[in-house]
Amino acid sequence: MIVRCVDLRKSYVMGDTVVRALDGVSLAIEPGEWVAIMGPSGSGKSTLLHVLGLLDTPDDGVYELMGRRVSRLAEQDLATLRSRWLGFVFQQFNLLPRMSALENAALPLIYCANGVDPASRPRELLADVGLAERSGHMPNQMSGGQQQRVAIARALMNRPRMILADEPTGNLDSRSQVEILDIFRKLNDRGITVVLVTHEEDVAKQARRIIRMRDGRIVDDAAHPGARASVAPIPAEAAEPPAVAGSRWKLFWRDAREYLRQAVRALSANKVRTGLSVLGILIGVAAVIAMLALGHGAKKSIEERLASMGSNLLVLRPGSLRTHGVMLEAGTVTRFTLEDAEAVRTLARVRRVSPTASGRGQLVYGAANWNTTVSGTLPDYADMRASRPVVGRFFTSAEEQSRMRVAVVGMTIVREIFGPVNPIGEMIKINRVNFQVIGILPEKGATTWRDEDDLVVVPLGTAMKRLFGKEYVDQIDIEVEGPEHMAGVEESVRQTVIRRHRLPPARYDSFQIRNLVQFQETLTETSRTLSALLASIAAISLLVGGIGIMNIMLVSVTERTREIGLRKAIGARPKDILWQFLIEAVAVSIVGGCSGIVLGWLITLGLSHWAGWTAAVAPSAVALAFGFSVAVGVLFGLWPARKAASLKPIDALRYE
Repeated sequence: MIVRCVDLRKSYVMGDTVVRALDGVSLAIEPGEWVAIMGPSGSGKSTLLHVLGLLDTPDDGVYELMGRRVSRLAEQDLATLRSRWLGFVFQQFNLLPRMSALENAALPLIYCANGVDPASRPRELLADVGLAERSGHMPNQMSGGQQQRVAIARALMNRPRMILADEPTGNLDSRSQVEILDIFRKLNDRGITVVLVTHEEDVAKQARRIIRMRDGRIVDDAAHPGARASVAPIPAEAAEPPAVAGSRWKLFWRDAREYLRQAVRALSANKVRTGLSVLGILIGVAAVIAMLALGHGAKKSIEERLASMGSNLLVLRPGSLRTHGVMLEAGTVTRFTLEDAEAVRTLARVRRVSPTASGRGQLVYGAANWNTTVSGTLPDYADMRASRPVVGRFFTSAEEQSRMRVAVVGMTIVREIFGPVNPIGEMIKINRVNFQVIGILPEKGATTWRDEDDLVVVPLGTAMKRLFGKEYVDQIDIEVEGPEHMAGVEESVRQTVIRRHRLPPARYDSFQIRNLVQFQETLTETSRTLSALLASIAAISLLVGGIGIMNIMLVSVTERTREIGLRKAIGARPKDILWQFLIEAVAVSIVGGCSGIVLGWLITLGLSHWAGWTAAVAPSAVALAFGFSVAVGVLFGLWPARKAASLKPIDALRYE
């Protein structure tokens, strides 16, 4: 037999009242029967149909379908059985309004192909129910009878063994009623078992067997005297549908494509709501991209400045002595000489040493005048301070020892006094002393307190003797072999200065040793902290967009509750519903993320072009923002998706 029920019981709690919808129902239905279930409202006939159709589960009793006990199966297994063995026809038709008749009829194929041809089967069934020419029409373009015929075609899509119809003619006129009953008769003639719930005697008389119910019990179960003879049932070997051919991955990709198509269709049906969701993610991602670009640009700018300062450098400079709370002039106590520089050069782990004497100089070239900083130093300065000329050359040791009057100038000098003229080989006056320009320093940029390119570099001996008349140097740059030796070399330099100048402890602050590595680390860490702060602020807007997605998806679940119930009734498993809604949320996030990346890039270009800020979009920032947007879609879409997947089929179908 196809159905066997023993002592089925089902109760509902309504406030303080317990309603017994099924109170010890037992029945058996043979293959090929046409059974009508009748009874007054509240008699339990619809509940019995829902239990027979695996849309609801009994509280107690035994239910066997096709010889298999199914009353205690999990929802996943029940969905598989619904998709393979059962077909449903509802009083309200339950057609999806955004799908055509053909697409509504083919809907069960999403969840179980059952060995049928998805290309031809839907059209064949629509032709069987007389709707071949209306396959492209939407539900609102068809009459009630035509919609019900589409629902019947949908119920037959996977070649079910039993059709369950709940008041299938309740919303139809008399002519449409006759047409629908004629279709059921033909189906039954082909061996399909039909179980029909109705309250109309004229409809019930079409069945071979009538079951009458009252107060949750069967009060009468008899063959209708004027009914047709029994028809030949479907052979038992056809009870189990053929397995779907194809590998697991092939089926996975087929399902994934179908989930995506359904998600796009659902999102397209609510364009304004979808657009608002996309806008929330778009703004968040654009903010993350722009903020990270600003942080990355600031970091890059700092790195360039730090590179221009050199690496692994210690700077030895005169300090300031405090006398009675008054800060005296720098160098009042401790002045450094070339002999001090040579003493430092002999220390372990010291790679190079370059003393520097600096001062202001008045430059004259033709009719142009410019006041700038002039630094006298040694040839090692070029490599220690990343100042190897981009045009021309740096002076040599021989030129420094001979106190040659040669100069290397910065880009600001080139722009201000040379203009379009190539400065290489030209003669300029520095404090009325003639110098020949032999090179142009690399451009390092300007800060609010200093222009690094407003500089002239000359040999140290020339600066001390010919320009400034100094016997002392203003600072000594010390390059250490590696950052791990910085602390040791710094202490060695400190002890060397104290020993050479015989400084008592009270005068240890008369000189300074600046560790540029620590300074660089501080600036780098500050830049990193700033970037993280900017990204965190931008991420807040992305989270707000995610909350918007969750709210809209929750609204979508509520609005589409009956659709969820229909999909489950035709075989959708909980994971199918979960994936569909989750893909909708992720699709919104991906579209918003891609749009946000473009907008963020345009904002970055605008900030760089019009505001003059240093900003650069890093690939890592794009990947981070995009990945974060997808994660937001998954995170905030998971709860609504799980809520949709957890709905019971019968509760969803009853939702108003």
